[in-house]
Amino acid sequence: MLADILKCGNCFKLVCGAGNEDVEEVEKLVYLYSKAGCNIFDLSANLDIVRAAKKGLERSGINIDRYLCVSVGIKGDPHINKAEITQDLCTKCDKCKKICPQGAIVEDIKTNYVKSKRCIGCGKCLTACPKKAINLVAKEIDLKKVIPPIIEEGIDCLEFHALIENEIEVMDKWQLLNEFCPEFLSICVDRSKLGNEKLLNRVKKMLAVRKPYTTIIQADGAPMSGGCDDYKTTLQAVAMAEVFQDANLPVYILISGGTNSKTMKLAHQCGIMPSGVAIGSYARKIVKEFILREDFWTNKNIQEEALCVAKTLVDSVSLYYNSF
Repeated sequence: MLADILKCGNCFKLVCGAGNEDVEEVEKLVYLYSKAGCNIFDLSANLDIVRAAKKGLERSGINIDRYLCVSVGIKGDPHINKAEITQDLCTKCDKCKKICPQGAIVEDIKTNYVKSKRCIGCGKCLTACPKKAINLVAKEIDLKKVIPPIIEEGIDCLEFHALIENEIEVMDKWQLLNEFCPEFLSICVDRSKLGNEKLLNRVKKMLAVRKPYTTIIQADGAPMSGGCDDYKTTLQAVAMAEVFQDANLPVYILISGGTNSKTMKLAHQCGIMPSGVAIGSYARKIVKEFILREDFWTNKNIQEEALCVAKTLVDSVSLYYNSF
């Protein structure tokens, strides 16, 4: 059961990307990281993506201790943003294309355009563009229409990105998610809008409608910032987890947002003992060259190389857990 995995303290969650709607990439990621030992797969709220993830699990041949989590957000959450390029302003300097971690920006004859299904809303292209030709547009979904068929398809957890300031809107959406009655609900939070005190008050209010230890707190240090494998990158993620550990809430805590192979080592050195770690940007980056290959499914040598890379990252969680 998922609760047993979380209680052990060395859970590994792969964040495929709340905005990642690339069916082929998700199937490959789930297949690869399932074989590497990943426990939970965080997915876009898209029925085709959930089915792709289940197909990846089937390909891996491992169904025990493998769980699917679907993430949803509301306007103001960067995870539901999609980049758009204003064609009249684009000079095709390719700075956006070079910096995009998802390869979502594609070259056309006269300009560049965004392949929406691959965009995860990280905003790196927006910062890189010298002509301010890129905007981020929120892609909201109707939860009442989208979530029921996903629940029916079969998932284990719903995650709510409660990152905006509007308390009423957050609580309204949270109440709706509770009505769908998955085994677990997860709350993804960071300090971009709220300080520690307000953040804790919000989470306590959300937990008031939940049974103890049926909720996961995904403590997000800096969303979508985990491209590097160093201690500085993961520092804020560990600090965010400390806030919730010190509050002694009846929840399971996953460290996220800038996570990498150093996260659990730093956490344990700081006396932080979470239920595990959720890794997105860095986990996808280190296997990207393999995932993009057209011969991925037919070339067993490539699969083995990719698996070795992925397994080293997954093992970094249990390695540092077992050393303490």
